[in-house]
Amino acid sequence: MVIKKARLTIDDKTLELDILSGSLGPGVIDINSLFKSGYFTYDLGFNSTAACESKITFIDGDKGVLLYRGYPIEQLASQSNFLEVCYLLLNGELPTPKQYQDFCKEIAHHTMVHEQISNFYNGFRRDAHPMAIMVGVVGALSAFYHDTLDINNPEHRAISALRLIGKMPTIAAMCYKYSIGQPFMPPQNHLSYADNFLHMMYATPCEKFAINPVLVRAIDRIFILHADHEQNASTSTVRLAGSTGANPFACISAGIGALWGPAHGGANEAVLNMLQEIGDIKHINKYIARAKDPNDTFRLMGFGHRVYKNYDPRAKVMRETCHEVLDAIGLHDAPIFKLAMELERIALQDDYFIEKKLYPNVDFYSGITLSAIGIPTNMFTVIFALARTVGWVAQWNEMISNPYRLGRPRQLYTGYKERDYKDIQKRND
Repeated sequence: MVIKKARLTIDDKTLELDILSGSLGPGVIDINSLFKSGYFTYDLGFNSTAACESKITFIDGDKGVLLYRGYPIEQLASQSNFLEVCYLLLNGELPTPKQYQDFCKEIAHHTMVHEQISNFYNGFRRDAHPMAIMVGVVGALSAFYHDTLDINNPEHRAISALRLIGKMPTIAAMCYKYSIGQPFMPPQNHLSYADNFLHMMYATPCEKFAINPVLVRAIDRIFILHADHEQNASTSTVRLAGSTGANPFACISAGIGALWGPAHGGANEAVLNMLQEIGDIKHINKYIARAKDPNDTFRLMGFGHRVYKNYDPRAKVMRETCHEVLDAIGLHDAPIFKLAMELERIALQDDYFIEKKLYPNVDFYSGITLSAIGIPTNMFTVIFALARTVGWVAQWNEMISNPYRLGRPRQLYTGYKERDYKDIQKRND
């Protein structure tokens, strides 16, 4: 909706650009016609650029607000469950009891993977990073479901979404089982989504397996909190790949690759690595001083956020969940968790962190929680990818369902101007 006009004067020409309004957040200046003037905009990191229109997720970083389809993340994390949130993100509304029941059955129907996919794992080294395996396996799903890859067919898109959400926990657990040499455990469809994932992670054929419901609820909350986060690096990657007409499995595989980066999905893994580097409470002051030193490369991981200039709303829920887990399994006094809690206390009271709004973020608490549950550090980002799959699919489907263009960012070229080729014998050493 056009609310007013912006005028841009370049030399002696004035351009009129529409200013569009959304339902929440700042207006945007429509610069689609700017290239006709011979100019592009320069926006390093896309800090001030809206590349799409979306109805899925809204973030207000200054106020610490995160909404899924209009619902506050705090309400969903405390009152809902992951599959209900999946339905919401995919369909725009919370399900009725019948819709929820049918959706859960559909997801359960797609939890198994093709038997030949198991053979893929044998091609990887046992010590390969699970994210490397996941990128390959998810991309390969298109080789098994090539008969339903017409992106212009809504039914094909819907079944691809169900397959991805249903199979991700199975693929993720298989990554872990392969790394430790244990047999793959098939999904148990009578279990909840989170419980089923933990069963495939930790059960063996030798004995019955049951897990503390507090831990199941913690995993479910982690899934909810990471389900979507607007146009972040991996979601933008999925949309950009999708704009080429690539199939959904290829697009999600591209998103997994982007998520792997330590500045994005690898942040909670970096938190545990940082805690292990600090090692002991008695070393905290030294590392705090290093973090404050602008000339030191050390950074406290899990504090502050690029988007949230207030407290990360996901961190509030995750902090509560973290303490529930530590209480349930009696690990509050374990050295690494005592270290984490002391680091949290200092960061919340130290003027330096308060002034710079370096509050503990969701990665800080989720890293501690996953570690307490017994999830290996190199599986943290895999779990992030598992949870974020529904957001990626929802964003991809939203784009494909509406008019869209092939993504083609511009550049500010600062290289050589045109020059002539010289024969190699005529070039100086």
